[in-house]
Amino acid sequence: MSSRLSRSAYILTGPTASGKTACAHEWARANHWPILSADAMLVYTGLDVGTAKPDLQARREVRYGGLDCVTPDQPFSVGAYLEVARAFLATLPADQPLLVTGGTGLYIKALIRGLDPMPDIPPDIRRAVEACYASGGVTALQAACQAEAPLRYAALKDPQNPRRLMRALELARAGAPEPPNSHQQPLDPTPCLLLARPRDQLDARITARVDEMYDTGLLDEVRALRARYPRWSPTAQKAIGYQEAGAVLDGTLTATEARARTVQRTRRYARRQMTWFRHQLATVEIEINDAMAPAEMVATLAAHGDTYGPVTIQA
Repeated sequence: MSSRLSRSAYILTGPTASGKTACAHEWARANHWPILSADAMLVYTGLDVGTAKPDLQARREVRYGGLDCVTPDQPFSVGAYLEVARAFLATLPADQPLLVTGGTGLYIKALIRGLDPMPDIPPDIRRAVEACYASGGVTALQAACQAEAPLRYAALKDPQNPRRLMRALELARAGAPEPPNSHQQPLDPTPCLLLARPRDQLDARITARVDEMYDTGLLDEVRALRARYPRWSPTAQKAIGYQEAGAVLDGTLTATEARARTVQRTRRYARRQMTWFRHQLATVEIEINDAMAPAEMVATLAAHGDTYGPVTIQA
């Protein structure tokens, strides 16, 4: 495993289709900065059209890291992403300014705070937790978690999910430290830059992006990828846009239905992203809108970057 690297980077995030990729590219190009992508879909080789991945021309203008890391049939995790990030950072001079951009909050959070090592679960603990579930169901798991790992239980997004309850109890009994109380957890001192648009404009941009995906060959891309990689990883299978395109090829959705479903899922995802960023990261929101010229958007980003400075990342 690569050693951790501590360095400064500007971080630009925001919901899908907000324009952060284009803004980040122009900001980095103007300053001769490399970009480290923090997007869980851009790591997949071949998933280009449906992810709006920077094209070859963009990559000639700006050096990118975090793209095309694995094929769609391979699993990928936050830990694997950090390894990719470390390898990329190791190729840069220590004093090289860097821009991190993407919409995968867990990647950004891991870059800033790192990942706590998770202990191996001894077989006897796993058997005991399984027995707890077998004898008492979800109620027994909840009671055990509340008694033995109250903070971990409080942090569960779905306390009715037996798999998550069992994992929380296993970690508690294996000696993993409890997560900090969300009300006591200090935010990062330097904020990330969070791009925001009016909701109606973001919704319109999402619809336009989905139309462009289909008009520029998404179905052909998925067809070719399926021929090369018959079995995709669970994450790649469920990727917004790709799952619906696959359903068109399978004959279970029409192209019109697939477009509409992709728009709906993308809008919901954008809402979740904004909620996550606002609660999980220290951010300063930068409002942009369709009336602003691209140069004005980049100038606004640069001004905020000068005001707040870079974030320290601990990859």
